[in-house]
Amino acid sequence: MILPTQSSLSNLSIHSPIIPLTTINSSSTHHKHQSHTLPLSTAISFPQFKPHNAAALTLKRRRRFSPFRVLSSVASPPAATEITSTSTKPSPAEVSRTIMELTSVATLSTLTPQGFPLGIGVRFAVEPQQGTPILCLNPSFFPSDSKSSLHVQLEQCGLRTPQCTIQGCLDKPQDASDLKKFQSIWRKRFNEDVDEELIHIVAVERILQTEDFMEDGVWFTSLDYKMAVPDPLRDYAESIIQEINTNNMEDIHRFCNVYVDLNFQVSKANMIWVDRLGFDVRLTSPQNDVFEVRIPFPREVTDEKGAKSSFNCMSQLAWEMEKHYHAQDYKKVNQVKKITSRSH
Repeated sequence: MILPTQSSLSNLSIHSPIIPLTTINSSSTHHKHQSHTLPLSTAISFPQFKPHNAAALTLKRRRRFSPFRVLSSVASPPAATEITSTSTKPSPAEVSRTIMELTSVATLSTLTPQGFPLGIGVRFAVEPQQGTPILCLNPSFFPSDSKSSLHVQLEQCGLRTPQCTIQGCLDKPQDASDLKKFQSIWRKRFNEDVDEELIHIVAVERILQTEDFMEDGVWFTSLDYKMAVPDPLRDYAESIIQEINTNNMEDIHRFCNVYVDLNFQVSKANMIWVDRLGFDVRLTSPQNDVFEVRIPFPREVTDEKGAKSSFNCMSQLAWEMEKHYHAQDYKKVNQVKKITSRSH
């Protein structure tokens, strides 16, 4: 049995499964070669990537993880939901809940009694069930029951900064059990005790979520926010990205060539975020134009192991496609967002 070699994956800490491609029968007097292609689809269930509308490009502007060892010749796909065309990326509400979980510093803004806007930097914790922001404030700055906004940002690889702005009322809880719960959450988040007289919350009314600076945002309701859950990969995303960008750059370039319908060569590619539904890649063309593309996973993943397994399967299939061992049986992603043009 002959196994294909993969120079690009030989030193990776994320191990890609190798699929047998040919079989050879031999006798003592002569050799007879019987080669046949083993369709990868018989070993790996890889549903079609659903394309977005193929219109013109839309102009818009750590820790290391241990290797995931594949114990069989083919990685078993994670048991999860197959991704559809309407669920290739998390909702704005889910993104906002994730931002709130991964961040602890924000800007709180409201109007003073004199009618002037005032914004100060604050630390916050999050009540996990409904995502209510918990603040520790000097009451002389902000009166209770005042209309307020809490603006939160999450920098991703220094390349993108998704943001959410929560609008609501700044309230001071009165119920003793609520105060004890909020104190416990604060202690767990910051490893310090807080006087219950300083505890405030923002009663969420509506939220604005934006993907980056200078981009349009999406408004949604407090009910959407409360019903959403933070992304299950949030605590591992940074380490996964760092590992892949450090050791798996050849695979990222191959992903762009195989899974994305591009009309330019990629001179540079970096993964900037990963979540349960896929990952975002920032691309640079030879003319120094910058693009961003979303590459979905074959299936929704629920944990770090599932993300690594999906990455392994996608790496193997992309290598098979590049070597022409496997025919294309899916449609490429063709929605590419142009971030900026740097050509002169």
